[in-house]
Amino acid sequence: MIIGVPKEIKISESRVGLTEAGVKQLVAEGHKVYVENNAGLGSRITNEDYIAAGADILGSAKEVYEKAQMIVKVKEPLPDEFDFLREDLILYTYLHLAPEPKLTKVLCDKKVKSIAYETIQLPNGSLPLLVPMSEVAGRMATQVGAFYLQKDKGGKGILLGGVTGTHRAKVTIIGGGVVGTNAAKMAVGLGADVTILDVNHSRLEYLDDVFQGRVTTLSSNMQNIEESVVRSDLLIGGVLVPGRKAPHLVTKSMVEQMSEGSVVVDVAVDQGGCIETCKPTSHQHPTFEINGVIHYCVPNMPGVVARTSTYALTNATFKYCSMIAAMGVEDAVSKDPALYLGLNTYGGYVSYEPVARDLGMEYKPFKVQ
Repeated sequence: MIIGVPKEIKISESRVGLTEAGVKQLVAEGHKVYVENNAGLGSRITNEDYIAAGADILGSAKEVYEKAQMIVKVKEPLPDEFDFLREDLILYTYLHLAPEPKLTKVLCDKKVKSIAYETIQLPNGSLPLLVPMSEVAGRMATQVGAFYLQKDKGGKGILLGGVTGTHRAKVTIIGGGVVGTNAAKMAVGLGADVTILDVNHSRLEYLDDVFQGRVTTLSSNMQNIEESVVRSDLLIGGVLVPGRKAPHLVTKSMVEQMSEGSVVVDVAVDQGGCIETCKPTSHQHPTFEINGVIHYCVPNMPGVVARTSTYALTNATFKYCSMIAAMGVEDAVSKDPALYLGLNTYGGYVSYEPVARDLGMEYKPFKVQ
């Protein structure tokens, strides 16, 4: 198969769809790989690295899309890339279509075979291609929150762990999954007073066990959420419903009760956000304030730690990339139930039910061959 790797164009997105190691393996498996000029520089992967791995370098994204049968990206296509899409092109990337009706319609109209990293789901319910970026985003959420709690950044002037004789910062994490667990690891490591809320009691038991009493775990209900949010110095949203919009578990009235200089980081913003007051921002303009509460809501948080993120991502995505390249979409999704759930659009229709339901579009599942 002919595989194309274009340069990402989202603001401050420095990741790239394949590392040089991934390219080398695909070439060894008999495939042709084209990489856009300087696509990897943000992750410190040079054209020379790709050429040494067996790729050819092309001068523009348009050329990459024209030559490729499968495009391997990091983030969803933006409007400037819509004209490059065409019928039967395989698109393998993060898509997060539930809050993106325009992009979903374009993918359907162009009859693109799109596979979303974030909806590939194993029988145990885990999302293997979302895990590495959730790990990064969770750890960054605490790091970013600590930064904006500084007085010179508009925050309360509180050190997360405090020092002897002072109060520690109160950190509330909504959701005890991969994002929440990694956010908690960082916050506990810095000495903060950490509370994690989740609806899954078994998950709370697990977190109690691994953190050995260093975090408070609470059942996620309206009362516990409100009481925890109001007293928080740093609030981190890490709720995920696979393929669907995140529910607004933290309401505007809860946020308005937080004290001035508190910080909110909503990692779920790429799925619509789990905090009602959040809206997508960018790395160039990452924050806004509501009632003196600082909101950080960048959808592609891992993009600024691109070297770490790119290598972690290719480690996770390569298995399925290799399968699709060797077998084609139809055979690959027919043989692998996890990959089948990754197929979001096919033949002009939405082929992933949660997206179709959220967007009110017709759902037409791919018929396994």
